Amino acid sequence: MDSSIFSLSRPLYVMLKPVGARCNLACEYCYYLEKQHLYDDEPRHVMSEELLERFIEEYIGAQMAGEVLFTWHGGETMMRPLSFYKRAIELQKKYANGKTISNSIQTNGTLITEEWARFLHDEGWLVGVSIDGPQEFHDEYRRTRQGMPTWAKVRKGIDILNRFQVEWNAMAVVNDYNADYPLDFYRFFRDDLQCRYLQFTPIVERMPDGTPAPFNVGPRQWGEFLCAVFDEWVSHGDVGEMFVQLFDATLCNWCGVVPGVCTMAHSCGHAGVMEFNGDVYSCDHFVFPQYKLGNLRDKHLVEMMYSPEQEAFGRMKCDALSQQCRECEWLFACNGECPRTRILPDGRCYLCEGYRMFFSYVAPWMDEMKKKIQAENSCIS
Repeated sequence: MDSSIFSLSRPLYVMLKPVGARCNLACEYCYYLEKQHLYDDEPRHVMSEELLERFIEEYIGAQMAGEVLFTWHGGETMMRPLSFYKRAIELQKKYANGKTISNSIQTNGTLITEEWARFLHDEGWLVGVSIDGPQEFHDEYRRTRQGMPTWAKVRKGIDILNRFQVEWNAMAVVNDYNADYPLDFYRFFRDDLQCRYLQFTPIVERMPDGTPAPFNVGPRQWGEFLCAVFDEWVSHGDVGEMFVQLFDATLCNWCGVVPGVCTMAHSCGHAGVMEFNGDVYSCDHFVFPQYKLGNLRDKHLVEMMYSPEQEAFGRMKCDALSQQCRECEWLFACNGECPRTRILPDGRCYLCEGYRMFFSYVAPWMDEMKKKIQAENSCIS
């Protein structure tokens, strides 16, 4: 299929799930483990080499820019052998056609070995490691299927990455437990792990009866957590030295620039996900039958990702805003957050109170930063 027949108003981005939802852990708050049941009739939850090649060829061919990013996600990505990813590299080179190929991989860190680290370093892959803070915080919810703690294995994996000089960043979930210790949480990443790139995500899930999950971070608790970490980030001189994704996204929205995280953007639908069997869904957080766009064996990636269904999904974030959100002074800063978190009876994000507290608290600093950036840009121009 000739992708040029489509109006490519935005880059095509599809995340890969080479083992679907399969994982060697059973984190209590994980929203993805249940997705295995979508494919109970399929014996092996692994991506075939034939499907891998088809995806790589179409994905690279559909990109208008000279740089192409592949993102490997799970489940646990390292449950596929290293040979699978070495084959992916071969196929990327085969179909690159002069484009620069980059790769990032998300892992829980428990399966990292020296062999893995050597490959990741030599191929220049960026690694996202899931770790929820110091040992006591992490092991509260991130355990094996046998209920055993996992922090020690994750820490060992990070040490191996450091030894082989692999570029990595931390991805931490903020929950009802670790949110009560914001400074211990943040200083662990900065001082103990010496991590320069930190992404933390508030856990917002619902129980089968529709009530908020007990491990959710509370709305006010979330606001207090953010304000405390922000204070430390500024007062310790970490601005420009340690990059906290949420703070960067807030500044982007303050300056009218599209943030690098979809939850804070005006619209979504820019990032799809492909399961191990070729099924493509609108978003990693919306792997439900009603958001399935098709299968790679039947439809081209471009056809699915620029379909009317995907365009409607992207507009849903803005179109479905509650009246309270539309009238809120901070709408520009959060854009109603991710639709999956809008579980309050009035349609607002569950963490609305916390976000409002945070935006109000950091407004003077953000205003000042915006002025500095505008002044620097005006000097350059």
